[in-house]
Amino acid sequence: MRTVVFDLDGTLVDTSADLVAAANACFRARGLGDVLDPEADAAVAFRGGRAMLTEGFSRCGAGGNAEIEADYPKLLEAYGAAIAVHSRPYDGAWGAVETLKNRGFAVAICTNKPERFAIRLMEEMGTFHVLPTIVGADTLPVRKPDPETYLEAVRRAGGDPARSIFVGDTETDVNTARAAGVPIVLVGFGPEGQGVSRLGPDAMLDHFADLPDLADSLLPAG
Repeated sequence: MRTVVFDLDGTLVDTSADLVAAANACFRARGLGDVLDPEADAAVAFRGGRAMLTEGFSRCGAGGNAEIEADYPKLLEAYGAAIAVHSRPYDGAWGAVETLKNRGFAVAICTNKPERFAIRLMEEMGTFHVLPTIVGADTLPVRKPDPETYLEAVRRAGGDPARSIFVGDTETDVNTARAAGVPIVLVGFGPEGQGVSRLGPDAMLDHFADLPDLADSLLPAG
């Protein structure tokens, strides 16, 4: 079966503001205030919790590896407690997924977000039924860009890795797709916009409305 696998943060859903809020909770607890900006630092947020802590401490000239590791569990706790306050799907995301399913595609998520958080986010947004197949950062002993995470997502969706594509937004997603030997489509509406084209994807996606036809062109039926 033809399969489309999606990254989650920065691809299907803009989660940057809730991620930044969790990091800022850690900084406030140390008397540093709200160090990161939910809009200007969206790209930092999509690199993960430790990246946000590293960037924030660097800006303040306070904290190092010990502080980052100490605050990381606190960041996860804060994020889990308010995971879908500001997060919103990108325009047309769920409609495109449903259209793909109606055309006979299997669909799945492959993310470096911990699996429990990915599931909770989808549940709180009321969209877990749309994409219930999720492989997260801790589902397997490895995580992206290890191709096994992607391949496992395809298998769990009932698809064929040789007839699949990955839709993402970062260099990690590109490296994952290349390692798995599948086409990579990058979205042009994330924090970096069209700048992600520098990563040399097989295709760029400017709006989710275009995805079903693009998937058909990359994975012809038959």
